[in-house]
Amino acid sequence: MARKPIVGLDIGSSSVKICVLKPSKKGFALQSFGMVPLPSEAIVDGALMNSSVVTDAIGELVRSHKVKIKECAIAISGNSVIIKKINLPSMTPDELDEQIRWEAEQYIPFDINDVNLDVQILRPAATPQAQMDVLLVAAKKDMINDYVQVVTEAGLLPTICDVDTFAVENAFEQNYDISQTDTVVLVNIGAAKANINVLSKGISSFTRDINVGGNAFSEEIQKRLNVSYDEAEALKIGGGQKDQDGVVPQEVEAVIQQINEQVASEVQRTLDFYAATSADNQFSRVYISGGSAKLGSLAKTLETRIGAPVEVMQPFRRLEVDERKFDADYIKNLAPQAAVSVGLAMRHLGDK
Repeated sequence: MARKPIVGLDIGSSSVKICVLKPSKKGFALQSFGMVPLPSEAIVDGALMNSSVVTDAIGELVRSHKVKIKECAIAISGNSVIIKKINLPSMTPDELDEQIRWEAEQYIPFDINDVNLDVQILRPAATPQAQMDVLLVAAKKDMINDYVQVVTEAGLLPTICDVDTFAVENAFEQNYDISQTDTVVLVNIGAAKANINVLSKGISSFTRDINVGGNAFSEEIQKRLNVSYDEAEALKIGGGQKDQDGVVPQEVEAVIQQINEQVASEVQRTLDFYAATSADNQFSRVYISGGSAKLGSLAKTLETRIGAPVEVMQPFRRLEVDERKFDADYIKNLAPQAAVSVGLAMRHLGDK
């Protein structure tokens, strides 16, 4: 039975992205992809502050890209989402489903009645007496309900709720060969924060969010050069093109490099913590995604700090993209920002 396509809907703090994929002989073919910006403060730390604006943005994407599919997958992140890798005694998946609520209470800083729980066995126990690695995810119900409401009001039917970190991992696994011996790091740099996911031998071993993202570049340019936020954003994207007011590239580059160092420092600190708490301290490669990944200087700074090759993740790398239908430059330019929506579009109805 053919898998029915599903809409991948990435509701980020600075933009909404939509992606539809069609299963093909080679994997997936791109059917639709688009993005519309959101005003600042529409979403703060994952919380919807202006629901009607978000609903309108989703509706605009659905209409402009003539999306007929109603079922969609969404993703959430922020302080209302907790991801923990825990060790539990060996048990069957059915036993785990029965017991996880009680096990989760000691790991979740929220009232257990206020969250939705999901769990996945990462590594089964080697023997009946051994421990097994389990991934526990908890998300606050009120946050999920808020997202479901804006999506529903836009005319779509949310059937899957994922987490940004794992949507990026899903897109990565589709587009790259997964090493069963190496450790790679996925860093998705959103507007407000970055998600870090360490994949060891093909399995997510450690995740953490850091509170610095693409907005930090624009905010610092705005403050230091005394320009508007929109002007600062244009200067960031332009990589320091001199404007009519005579803002010179060196000034912009200095600010960008300052934030590069800040991001790199936070990522390095996270990876140092991972290395100190596991037997795994060699990173073979780092893949970055998100709008800030387009800043070439960021990859260089990360590479210097971490001591491993850094490259921009390409979520369309192994997808069939019809160049008669999609402008190649448009797809190439937006590719770093597409990782979450592409990963969500790879889900299907009935997924767990």
